[in-house]
Amino acid sequence: MSGTLRSRNRRNIDDTMEETTTAKAPNGEVPTIEALGPTSATSDIEIYAKEVLHSLIADNLPPTPNNFSLYFDRLLEDKSENLRKQIHSMLELEESNDAENSIQLEKTLKQGFNSIKGILGATANLYKNMSLMTKILDQRKKELGTHPEIQEAIGIIATLEGDVGKLNSILKTQSSQMKTIYDETASIVKKVENETIFDNQFGVYNKRYLLTKLVQEMGLVKEFKHTSSLIMIELSRNLVKSINNDKATLLMTRTIARLLLKTSRRSDVVAHYGKGVFAMLLKHTDIESAKKASERLCDLVSNSNFFLADREIQLKIAIGVTNIDAVYSVEEIVVSAMDGIELAYNKKDVDYAVSLRS
Repeated sequence: MSGTLRSRNRRNIDDTMEETTTAKAPNGEVPTIEALGPTSATSDIEIYAKEVLHSLIADNLPPTPNNFSLYFDRLLEDKSENLRKQIHSMLELEESNDAENSIQLEKTLKQGFNSIKGILGATANLYKNMSLMTKILDQRKKELGTHPEIQEAIGIIATLEGDVGKLNSILKTQSSQMKTIYDETASIVKKVENETIFDNQFGVYNKRYLLTKLVQEMGLVKEFKHTSSLIMIELSRNLVKSINNDKATLLMTRTIARLLLKTSRRSDVVAHYGKGVFAMLLKHTDIESAKKASERLCDLVSNSNFFLADREIQLKIAIGVTNIDAVYSVEEIVVSAMDGIELAYNKKDVDYAVSLRS
């Protein structure tokens, strides 16, 4: 991701993750845009919107903004390339997201805090230098005291020493005030960080946001009986061990984060769970579709090479797949997906594995 989550490039439709949504209207037929022949751009999107609405109703889901947006993206994947390009161009014109604004606000706030920290550091250094100058003047005064013939110079130094002392006292007071302001700002930033949704290091959502979305999705699954999945992804431990370079490992992990964003849909939640482990919440996606998505993701990563000095390294990941079951807690679902990662290391042919709680 370059800057924001929602401004990421829309994925290539040929590489999109398959869906299990097959919707029919209550009368058994869903009006499709293709069946109506050539129409204007405005008419196309109106007809398609009605088709999305029919699909929602057929799947017994309430036509809320979130559900409509989710189905809008999913059903569009099966449409013609021209229609996809047409609608995508219209969406780009109105692309807006509160989460994106929150992320930018978080970045700006942290930058401001770093600036205040820099000012405090500069003030502290100035105070230290003034203290050092006072000591130097005192030392020179003592040295001149051994020469009675230069009493006039001693008097000048004494006057200068008094002036420097006054300035030093002022700087000490201001430095103390700056420290108080810094502590107050640090407290505010800490509170904000406890509410943040963005991981600055990898450019995706953070663990807190992921867990919040998991709780929400579990509630929706329980209410409307649809199927959603969770996959957990990490850079291959064997690859990390063979590289044995922390900086290179971090760069490769960031590459994985970018690839996850590139392949994800707008309705998917891509987040950094912690310690280089990422998660993707795939809404309205069953296990079979999640497996196919994992397989494509593994292929994409394996085809993305990383250069370390003059050495070309083939990237490799391990993926654990599980379903979102409202019977279990969020922690149990996450652990289940993590168990899938462990199982993936024991497989020879594929780099992903399904782990379901019985």
